[in-house]
Amino acid sequence: NNITPLVNLQTAIEKADLIIEAVPEDYDLKKKVYQELNSLAEKNIIFASNTSTLPITELSKLTDRPDKFIGVHFFNPPQLMKLVEVIPGTRTDPKVTHEVTNYINNINKRPVVCNKDVSGFIVNRVFIPMVHEALYSMDRDKVSMEVIDSSVKFNMGFPMGIFELADYTGLDVIHKASYEMHLRDKTVLLPHSKIKELFDNHDLGQKSGKGFYEYKGGNYERIDLTPQRASQYHPYSILGVAANNAAWLIDNQVCAIEDLNDALKLGMGLKMDIFDLFKKNGPSDIINKLLE
Repeated sequence: NNITPLVNLQTAIEKADLIIEAVPEDYDLKKKVYQELNSLAEKNIIFASNTSTLPITELSKLTDRPDKFIGVHFFNPPQLMKLVEVIPGTRTDPKVTHEVTNYINNINKRPVVCNKDVSGFIVNRVFIPMVHEALYSMDRDKVSMEVIDSSVKFNMGFPMGIFELADYTGLDVIHKASYEMHLRDKTVLLPHSKIKELFDNHDLGQKSGKGFYEYKGGNYERIDLTPQRASQYHPYSILGVAANNAAWLIDNQVCAIEDLNDALKLGMGLKMDIFDLFKKNGPSDIINKLLE
């Protein structure tokens, strides 16, 4: 009842203090939107983007107010998920970051500030490389998706398997995030060709009826993952890639450890802090696997 849909942009922003752009992850489309907003919006209005992949600093250059531009990444579905990543660009006024963080708190969400405009921000920096590493693990170790997913769920304490989570997220989202992250930082992930193949075939996961798994009917079907299957494999390299990227975020002062843990719990459903999970699963084995 608080939402009034409007088609005319000028009418929509008449009483706005904050405008959150949430159009698809298409740079040219966003450019068009911001060009229109520049000509219509009062100078005091804050612009925010809900992007999960595009650099905030780069998007801010499309506007006439980079000091009043910020990333506000709501996790999907936003009516259920409490996590919101707040990402200032290099020219964002700290007062804007403070004001937007207060706003997120006021709508009963959990804001996590990403202090640097890094590739993948916080959650995707950990999650997206895990999907690619799971595919490489399957290739290297000759195990099935169900075995890897069972292991991720029962040995790592995830709410679902990594392939299952990718299907739930949408392989269009995974593909676009992977492309943008790798484009801007070659060290963050090694893209596996399977993601692009699924995207090109329009096998986008649960939303299209087929991704890594097949889905029948409109309801979301859980894959049959079992502790027995989990006992056949240990996801050392998948956990290693996740912990390594998490450590990179802390090492580079992108976020505080408390914020990182909250972000991964709320955004990915982790039941345990990432570094506790790392310690529990044998640090030397994980590091040896990474080095290998």
